Amino acid sequence: MKNFSEIFAELQGRGQKKRMVAAWGVDTHTIAAASKAVEMGLADVTLVGDQEMIAAACAEEGVNVASFTIVHNANELASIAQAVQMIREGQGDFLMKGLCSTDKFLRAILNKETGLLPPKGTLTHCTVLETPAYHKLLFVGDVAVIPAPDFKQKQLIMGELVKVAKSAGISLPKVAIIAATEQVLPSQPATMEAAMLSKMVDRGQIRGCVADGPLALDVAIDQESVEIKGLVSPVAGDADCLLFPNIESGNVFYKANSKLVAGVKQAGILVGAKVPCVLSSRADSIDTKLNSIAMAAL
Repeated sequence: MKNFSEIFAELQGRGQKKRMVAAWGVDTHTIAAASKAVEMGLADVTLVGDQEMIAAACAEEGVNVASFTIVHNANELASIAQAVQMIREGQGDFLMKGLCSTDKFLRAILNKETGLLPPKGTLTHCTVLETPAYHKLLFVGDVAVIPAPDFKQKQLIMGELVKVAKSAGISLPKVAIIAATEQVLPSQPATMEAAMLSKMVDRGQIRGCVADGPLALDVAIDQESVEIKGLVSPVAGDADCLLFPNIESGNVFYKANSKLVAGVKQAGILVGAKVPCVLSSRADSIDTKLNSIAMAAL
């Protein structure tokens, strides 16, 4: 699948919809995106939150409240905990953050007794980008959760990016391990770790993908740059996944695309928990939230 339209079509063709539970799903953006998901046949939706606020938001958006299953809970923190519990009890297939802040949402997911993280699990964020400047979807991590991933965490992030890419029909994802340069330089530790990860893939220690690194961003996604620099690589110029060395570089890449690239489409989900969790900013557009719902359902 090379764009979100193909993802929508895939979900519509499956015949059996996934079930989404929205935690504190009381705001107009969440409800508008959830309504579109229901209307398009992407998912069935349960909203957990204050019933009056939900009704008011539905009225503001012109949405039929009967489109959803409503679970009334007038307390924000309690509604988040209840939504997580519903997932644990099998009443939903994936979770979505509504109007609540990210830290409250994450605390409920990460709770050792009542949350959704498996023992010794690691939660990470996968961004999916459809940009007019590139010929296919890009799967990017981590731009939102792990500030400075160590070597083991980079392996886990890579594994989750590959899983999400495979869910979109990419049988052998190409992973570009990003650094400031494609040269291996002891003065830049990110290049050393990128080279180690690449070699681990070559030797079968990490399976299910093709990888190369370190790769600067230009050679990872631009074939002309590859040719100019004379780089020989199975990934360069055609990457499916971009593994960034830290949250600063990944987050700047994400926001630069969001604000400077006309026509870009994006999605954001948490992976590594027992189910995918839609994690988009409260300020994200309705379309971004809809795309994120589709990726979690996929």
